Amino acid sequence: MYYYMRAFALRVQDRAIRSEENFRHFLLTGKPMDSRLRMSQIIALRFAPDDEFIILCKEAVEKQLTKDEIKKAVTRWKGDYHRA
Repeated sequence: MYYYMRAFALRVQDRAIRSEENFRHFLLTGKPMDSRLRMSQIIALRFAPDDEFIILCKEAVEKQLTKDEIKKAVTRWKGDYHRA
């Protein structure tokens, strides 16, 4: 029971992150986020400030960056302190 409660909460948060980052991308570029981005990449991209976000989105798709590579590429870290 505990596993399902935790798993469902994390899935909901992942969906919220995907929506928030897709909206952020749309606000910055006028286009939706590339559908080839994996969820792990999108979660890692949330730590990038707006000026690095667009560039990292493109690199993540083109170079198939892992979540760790994306996090290392962020120069000015933007924390996410509301994740459960």
